[in-house]
Amino acid sequence: MILTSHAITVPAGTPQRPLRRYGRASALVQSLGAFFALIALCLTAAAPTVLAQSATAPAPGGKTLKLVALGDSLSAGYNLPGSAAFPAVLEQALRKKGLSVEIVNAGVSGDTTQGGLERLDWSVPDGTDGVILELGANDALRGIDPAQTRQALDAIIARLKERKIPVMLVGMLAPRNLGEDYGKRFDAIYPELAQTYGLVLYPFFLEGIVGDRALNQADGLHPTAEGVHVIVHTILPTVERFIATLPARS
Repeated sequence: MILTSHAITVPAGTPQRPLRRYGRASALVQSLGAFFALIALCLTAAAPTVLAQSATAPAPGGKTLKLVALGDSLSAGYNLPGSAAFPAVLEQALRKKGLSVEIVNAGVSGDTTQGGLERLDWSVPDGTDGVILELGANDALRGIDPAQTRQALDAIIARLKERKIPVMLVGMLAPRNLGEDYGKRFDAIYPELAQTYGLVLYPFFLEGIVGDRALNQADGLHPTAEGVHVIVHTILPTVERFIATLPARS
């Protein structure tokens, strides 16, 4: 039986906002073409880094794995039906591969890394076998100090580690209109945390859709339904590697 992913119930008062353009980051949309071209060039020059062995296998222990996609509007599926959101499409792709997996959509539009940290305990319930951590885009768009972003992500990973919940880290790249120094500091967060904690890393969530108008909504920031399918197709091998590292459930 094919099961669909399950969305979390967001407590009353939780902000529901898409990726936003704040302060200096408002120039992102105006210079989107140049930004996408630069990112595409960088991605062509370097293949994704994954800190795990390649493997495809049934869910550990032969039981259904409970995963949580903890993220912002990119995971939540901004302007898309729930069935077209990243967690739902990823779940279906994994099940077609023969993996018994359920993925909870714990994406909250407008969330920063600090917001993710503050709601971590109720977003990731006990019994979760693994977390796909996709946060940071709003931090960059708001120009938040990368040190604060790093600190929040570090705290999320450390708390999940204490709960013995494995993490797959999904990276983001900073808009280049925020300057070279900001970009270097922000972009370094994800590979360095992955190295520190020995995590499976997918360097850039939007790889494969940047610069393609047909795969992005009118705001130029959120993927269309087709764009989500491209993201899932590209990230799928890394998720499979992550699943292969999960311990068998008792």
